[in-house]
Amino acid sequence: MAQTIGMTGMDPATESALKAAFEQANARLGRAWRLVSDQEADYVVVDMDSMYGPMSWLRLHGAGKKVIGLTSAPRTQADFHLPQPFNGDSVATLLGAIASGTAAPEPAAPPVPSGMSASPVPQDQLPEELPAPRDEEELAPLGPTLPASVEAGTLAPTTVQPAPTPVAVAAPVRERGLFDWLAPAALSGRVRHRDLLIDADQRQYHGPAALKPLAGYFDGVVERDDFTPVDDATWARETAALGAAQPLTRLHWYGGLVAGRGALLPGYDPEGRYRLGKWPQTEREFPKHFRVATQMMKAPATIDEIAGGSGVPREEVVDFINANLATGFAEPVREQSPEPTEPAKAGLFGRLRGK
Repeated sequence: MAQTIGMTGMDPATESALKAAFEQANARLGRAWRLVSDQEADYVVVDMDSMYGPMSWLRLHGAGKKVIGLTSAPRTQADFHLPQPFNGDSVATLLGAIASGTAAPEPAAPPVPSGMSASPVPQDQLPEELPAPRDEEELAPLGPTLPASVEAGTLAPTTVQPAPTPVAVAAPVRERGLFDWLAPAALSGRVRHRDLLIDADQRQYHGPAALKPLAGYFDGVVERDDFTPVDDATWARETAALGAAQPLTRLHWYGGLVAGRGALLPGYDPEGRYRLGKWPQTEREFPKHFRVATQMMKAPATIDEIAGGSGVPREEVVDFINANLATGFAEPVREQSPEPTEPAKAGLFGRLRGK
């Protein structure tokens, strides 16, 4: 009996191209698959890079469907991964492996609250992920010292010495860390930083698959000389041992996540509203981020509203917003003041009443 497959959560052009690739693949597999609607299908392909793809995945995941995530990212929350771009060969390889039971499924995705409820999730179910924010030093206010006669409540003719003119102090210049160097156009060519191999021109890197072990890389100052050029022969040899390249945006995203330590990056309003313009590739190391992203996709909201709706602590919401501001997935929403309405021009009767 033929296995069934459906498609959803993608634009018409992607769906048309995928259907053509499926027809080629299915012919090679002896018509072992049948294309049906996503409600009837045993397996459903979802475009995880589209705005509505993750929402489709959430619905299908809740319905117990096996989901094939179509994405250009190296991982996906779905059960199986179809890399983007695709063709008839890659579709045939995946479907053949699934049919024969040799396809390795992606690791299970983190649980998501049913119905995406906005009610807070009990904190004892939320493992701590990020270091606590550092306390800021409190600065004592400066001001003139009053004479003793004034402090005693008398009006003795004591001369009040004016406070010294404050001396302007230049704001400290923020020194560059690894996070700053990972921004587009900050580096060029192929370079090494510690055990990371970075191709700045292709916006890719080779290194550990997990992000949390790299937290220390983002501490302290990083100079241009800390990046050493890598020749072609060395690059080919060492990248082969490290495995497939990963998007440099992923590393930049993580740098933004740890840069603020619970405080918004400079230039952003802690009381402002923020939204996700498109769905980010959430990381399995941070399961709570799926809830934050879901909340931010609903409508622009303040940090406290996002924290309350997702059940995630405020500091972690701030870190998530920082990471997505740095990579362009999130943006601040500025309130627009209403345009003044012009007063209605008086007609004939209005002019008569005014006389």
